[in-house]
Amino acid sequence: MEALAIDDIIEKYQDQRGQVIAALQDIQERYYYLPKQALQIVSEKMKIPLSRIYSIATFYNAFSLVPKGKYQTKVCLGTTCYVRGGEQLQKSLEEELNISIGETTTDRKFSIDSVHCLGCCSIAPVITVNKKVYGRLQEEKVKEIINKYKQG
Repeated sequence: MEALAIDDIIEKYQDQRGQVIAALQDIQERYYYLPKQALQIVSEKMKIPLSRIYSIATFYNAFSLVPKGKYQTKVCLGTTCYVRGGEQLQKSLEEELNISIGETTTDRKFSIDSVHCLGCCSIAPVITVNKKVYGRLQEEKVKEIINKYKQG
């Protein structure tokens, strides 16, 4: 982890009161999670107790303290998606990436998480890769989507 990159992010928000969440979002966007060392630097530079930084980082679901993949894949297992095949999509993702829900591939390219609703019930079942939504999916299509990201 480059301390200079963290310093640049913090400097962007240094004189703006209440911008710790924005700084954490930028750090997570760069590293795909919030490294412990980054949280310590934020605490020191922004003069906020480390306990407060951890409180923020663990309160918001969007933040992760464990490494995530470059391509963060979420499978919806809410009622509508589940009934329309969400569980099969999950199994296809796990099989295609050789990881389980909550895990990240060893090359840190992909991670899979489940969510209980993405708000896309009309196009269920749904997965997302980063912020791109894929709806009305069948198991065969999952492999095609993942291969697209594997190829860059």
